[in-house]
Amino acid sequence: MDLPAVEVDTPPQPWTGRNDGDGAEHRRWFQAVNAGTAGDTAGSPTGGRTTALLGFRSDAGVARNKGRVGAAAAPAAIRAALGSLAYHSERPVADAGDIVVDGDELEGGQARAGRAIAALLDAGALTCVLGGGHETAFASYLGVAASAAVQGGKRLGVLNLDAHFDLREAPEPSSGTPFLQMAHAEAAAGRTLDYAVVGISEPNNTRTLFDTAHRLDVKYLLDEDCSAERTHGFVESFLAGVDVLYLTIDLDVLPAATAPGVSAPAAYGVPLPVIAAVCRQVAESGKLLHVDVAELNPEFDIDNRTAKVAARLLNTLLV
Repeated sequence: MDLPAVEVDTPPQPWTGRNDGDGAEHRRWFQAVNAGTAGDTAGSPTGGRTTALLGFRSDAGVARNKGRVGAAAAPAAIRAALGSLAYHSERPVADAGDIVVDGDELEGGQARAGRAIAALLDAGALTCVLGGGHETAFASYLGVAASAAVQGGKRLGVLNLDAHFDLREAPEPSSGTPFLQMAHAEAAAGRTLDYAVVGISEPNNTRTLFDTAHRLDVKYLLDEDCSAERTHGFVESFLAGVDVLYLTIDLDVLPAATAPGVSAPAAYGVPLPVIAAVCRQVAESGKLLHVDVAELNPEFDIDNRTAKVAARLLNTLLV
């Protein structure tokens, strides 16, 4: 499948990685991306769609939310971590380049990302946004909501793996506001936001945020309740009520020992095997429309640990 040309701020660059040979038996992510196409994809759990990767280089949302900046460097770090992973799939995968948010021009960057995502989705791609703070989520929503799938009446579910609701009421959009922005946008379109969160940290969300979540009928599972069995049942119930899914992964859902390179490391967090199982469950559902991974901050990472976790989760979802 040929992807359409989309407007980006930085065009895609060739990927690099360990090269054990050029045959399919040696293929790694960097070779699959550089090739742009592959063979039969019928056996892939998420179907035969080409995967389209889009970087979102932004610190603006985290800065506005008074967090530790550095997430603008995440797309490059995730690509580097993905590059040498073995590619056990024939699914075509392509890099569309980066949207770059200069300074505080967040809303314009989100709009540009949204247009690119919608165009890629309408061309039949499975889209994936790399990096940025969690302001990435509203950019993703703009693209998903404008896509033919949602405009055509399919029921959209938004599943967030996150320690935070990100339902903050604030004078300007930030990494703490995207899901309240989505709720307002869905209401303006005559729809209701179907939003669920796995991994909420009760001590890190104020009573106001819980009250907002209850008012909006947000489904959530506290981090302390995220056993493998309960999480599987929670996600299964949510998936049953939607036609297509936007999955957003905020890496601060994981324990700080697993994901130190984030703006707000988690004191408790959800174990990596549980989060990985959710990714596998979503991929196998056949409902995944779009995914993003947010809040990687390479400046605070240790031995690229968090970038490697992000790459592993994306490999589970996209291969």
